[in-house]
Amino acid sequence: MKLTFEPTFRRLVPVLALIALSATVAPPASADGGPPPPLDWKPCAQSPGDASGKELDQAGARCAELTVPLDHSRPGGRTIKLALSRLPATDRTHRIGTMVLNSGGPGEPTLGMPLKTRAAMKDVGARYDLIGLDPRFVGRSTPIDCGWPIGLWLRSAGPTRARFDHQVAVQRDLAERCARRHADVLPYVNTRDTARDIDLVRRALGERRISFLGYSYGSYLGAVYAQMFPGRTDRLVLDSAGDPNKWGPRAMQGAEDEAERALRGWAAWTAKRHGTYGLGATPARVLATVNAIVAVAQDRPLRVGPYEVDDQAVPYILSGSGDDRPAARAEFASTVRILNEAAHGRPADPGPELEGFLTFVLTSAGSPLASPAAAITCGDRAAPRDPDAYWNDVQRSRARHPLFGPLKNNIWPCAFWPNQPRERLTRIANPTPALIVSATGDTATTYKGSKAMHRALTGSRLLTLRGTTAHGIYGEYGNACVDAKVNAYLATGTLPTADQICHPGPAPRDRDTQ
Repeated sequence: MKLTFEPTFRRLVPVLALIALSATVAPPASADGGPPPPLDWKPCAQSPGDASGKELDQAGARCAELTVPLDHSRPGGRTIKLALSRLPATDRTHRIGTMVLNSGGPGEPTLGMPLKTRAAMKDVGARYDLIGLDPRFVGRSTPIDCGWPIGLWLRSAGPTRARFDHQVAVQRDLAERCARRHADVLPYVNTRDTARDIDLVRRALGERRISFLGYSYGSYLGAVYAQMFPGRTDRLVLDSAGDPNKWGPRAMQGAEDEAERALRGWAAWTAKRHGTYGLGATPARVLATVNAIVAVAQDRPLRVGPYEVDDQAVPYILSGSGDDRPAARAEFASTVRILNEAAHGRPADPGPELEGFLTFVLTSAGSPLASPAAAITCGDRAAPRDPDAYWNDVQRSRARHPLFGPLKNNIWPCAFWPNQPRERLTRIANPTPALIVSATGDTATTYKGSKAMHRALTGSRLLTLRGTTAHGIYGEYGNACVDAKVNAYLATGTLPTADQICHPGPAPRDRDTQ
């Protein structure tokens, strides 16, 4: 799954060991406008314990580093290293080209993504060179770590002004820690500079045009690249795309309804399994259990194994119902059951999934992944600096959305970020052909956001998965209709003549929209 400010950690926790920050003054790729230096492809595994690198090597991939400017307006100045992997096409006779991948976040490492993508692409995957590129300051690409005492910064404002003021202090401290460690590079941690990096990768690979597959934030990155470098994309797939005009530190605002619908859908599923989870025999009783957990957390932190989960973390955990597949719903039901045990003062030991999530969110182990995510977000768009602006939004939203309003409208470290963005947010408005994939019940990058991206990219087609709560569809959710339509586009390069609709189920129906 994508970070995208959702409670997810399965891909993130194993990547906590990152390389130390390095910066050099070696000549950057194509700094003089001439041909870029050749890439030196080597085995991906960096140590005997590098499981991801070994997996890439066993699949036939190779890895390289590309030197790029820290500041693209000063190509002869300080440089940083980008790490990329390449899984070459095996059907060289029918090779289509190169596809650059991004798994979202922002800030999620992508180096290992070609393996899963090739499996999703089925036969057409053999016709592409697949490029996993860790964006600047992420993963193995000159990573930054602000040294936070916690991981992901997302929290609810809490029930009172005093609790909100506590959040103000926490978020201010996180921003100040980043400033102390990385003030020299933070102005260059942003999507536009990442897009410029991608174009240098394109040149280093010797490609006139590249295809691109991005999920969630990766969809925004792909759209920015297409806007900044017109004519340099071939086949563009944007999965779970958000509204490009709303990207930034307040991107979660306006998704309260989707979060509540997902929670109600999960409650209906869970009520039918009261004998397994004990959370209530009707949807209303399941939701009452959830509200009771929140109420107890407002009185005292919940003890879950070695962790204390307070009133500001609990609502974030409870926003994790955004996947309607049975396994995901069962996992979330198990999490709520553990929280319910803790709320009743009984022993509540987390399983491996919940323990990994709590470690990522509540401890410094998550800092290497959350730090670049915050830096990219804060570097793209300026946030309001006055805490009262956030408190007023929280209070307005709380009346209608008591659980998710204070979460979606809360203050972030961007309010205290040490630098303002160097450039304005990119305005997406062009006729680039693209296939946009979205589920109607997406709680992170909402369906209305995907429709906004569709309007901005006037040459695009929208592929909708109806009646589904999910984030990250192609090759991940398991819908045969979506996968087949995306693969047909990747094989032919021809978009459908009209927007498309797929439906959930083992034998999905589909039709063209009128």
